[in-house]
Amino acid sequence: MDPGPLEVHLRARREAGAKLLVPYLTGGLGNWTEVVRAVADAGADTVEIGIPFSDPVMDGPTIQAASERALAEGTTPETVFSGLRGIDAGVPVLAMTYYNLVFHMGDERFAGEMAEAGFSGMILPDVPMEEQGPWRAAADEAGIETVLLAGPITPDDRLQAVCDRSRGYVYGVNLMGVTGERASLGEQAARLAGRLKAATDKPVLMGFGVSTPEQAVEVAEVSDGVIVGTALVRRLLDGGGADEAHRFISDLRRALDDT
Repeated sequence: MDPGPLEVHLRARREAGAKLLVPYLTGGLGNWTEVVRAVADAGADTVEIGIPFSDPVMDGPTIQAASERALAEGTTPETVFSGLRGIDAGVPVLAMTYYNLVFHMGDERFAGEMAEAGFSGMILPDVPMEEQGPWRAAADEAGIETVLLAGPITPDDRLQAVCDRSRGYVYGVNLMGVTGERASLGEQAARLAGRLKAATDKPVLMGFGVSTPEQAVEVAEVSDGVIVGTALVRRLLDGGGADEAHRFISDLRRALDDT
């Protein structure tokens, strides 16, 4: 299958010499649509929007708290789709959520509404690639690129399969465990990034634990870029709005551009 618009965009940025920067934020949390515009203006190459779910097993306490607050404020997949329709972020936008929400609405309807709202890609971390058939068929038909994840203990043969089937980019998980800020990422992130880069020429982005400009630079040395979620969401939970998000992502962008 030919690369979709998301992968084409990221490849072009990489070929222009940029390290890729992908912020994650929770849809429905406060003034989230303004935050999407702010992080795009600050230099994000694409934006991941979490569609909140009541049992986010892959997420640590910060994103769990953000999801709970967004749900308490009445967020649903439909309200996230509606909110995104009014945004002209200027970069591709992905969704990240759990399959219960997709199953409840139905694969074809969910993928179709995502595409109509302006999403380019999807991450479903709780569905193994072997069980993504119905979703993948609906997503491919709707033009939604499905990003797959690989972790530090993923064996070589499975890692290759993940790279072959992933669309848009390949999501390397720096650390075992749930999402969250870390003081140190260790050497396993570099080892995984090296294995992924040896297995594919698709963009390889590393996430989980990236919290500071220094860590972003460290991880991007051996990958094509970084995904930063919890460190941004924590700022939003603490009352920082679009301006604070813009400052934080600008700092990361500047650090990556100076390498």
